[in-house]
Amino acid sequence: MRESQSPKTPKEPLISAVVPTYNRPYVLGELLETLAAQNYPNLEVLVVNDAGVSVDFVAEAFPELAVTVINQPVNLKHVHARNEALRRARGELILLCDDDDLLTPGHIRRMLAALEETGADFAYSDVELFDYRVEGRTRIPVSRRLFAYEFDLAEMRKFSTYVPSGTLYRRCIHDTLGEYDPEVHHYWDWDFFLRTAGSYKIVRVPVASVLYAFSLKGDNVSGNRQEGNPYLGRLCAKHGLGELPSENFFTLLDKPHMRQREASSTIIWDGEPVVSRLAEQAESV
Repeated sequence: MRESQSPKTPKEPLISAVVPTYNRPYVLGELLETLAAQNYPNLEVLVVNDAGVSVDFVAEAFPELAVTVINQPVNLKHVHARNEALRRARGELILLCDDDDLLTPGHIRRMLAALEETGADFAYSDVELFDYRVEGRTRIPVSRRLFAYEFDLAEMRKFSTYVPSGTLYRRCIHDTLGEYDPEVHHYWDWDFFLRTAGSYKIVRVPVASVLYAFSLKGDNVSGNRQEGNPYLGRLCAKHGLGELPSENFFTLLDKPHMRQREASSTIIWDGEPVVSRLAEQAESV
């Protein structure tokens, strides 16, 4: 008589993390530390170096991650870099990650559970915005602000409260929508969200499990939205949004109508910096 066997645990789906990067290897190292800390066994990390300084060494530095570095011969900017990673992605799920943002422990499984429990196609979380100073090769947080808003599609057409980092969604969405749109450049994420909402189910996860670097003095795109104004016009024309304000980001967040959209969220981050092994190795030399 054969011994009864316990049911097999379903294999965790392959997830492809899409990570564009340009000239900030030590910041990239902090993100990779947080991806490694997810302890998710079926994850590929596609790092697209947009013709910046070499980051080929990160694959060896993070042996616990399946890292592929894709080197762009010409700097075509971040949307093209994301599309290149998307073309190489093998996973049935896509995880979006900006190279200067961070994920808190358990983020991937939390987002995966949200997709499975709700039957959604696209899951995004709340975030904490953090400003920082640089000490050696490590970013030290100096301030933090919760960024959590109810999912209201009508309001999302007036002001986006969607942060792409940490988003987990089904790869098949691109079969219908195509790639990310480089024509709207800095607003590629808002555009992708609106296009997805028109055909697929989106769920907001009320946990601030992504840390979003936002520094007016740094080199991140969000700290310099004035450059993006021409692209805002393209976004508005594409989606019929009318004329939208291009005020300072933080000024807009403090407006009464934005205060009314604020939502409660679970805080995960302990406030401590993420110290990359790349920074430690460099400083020990």
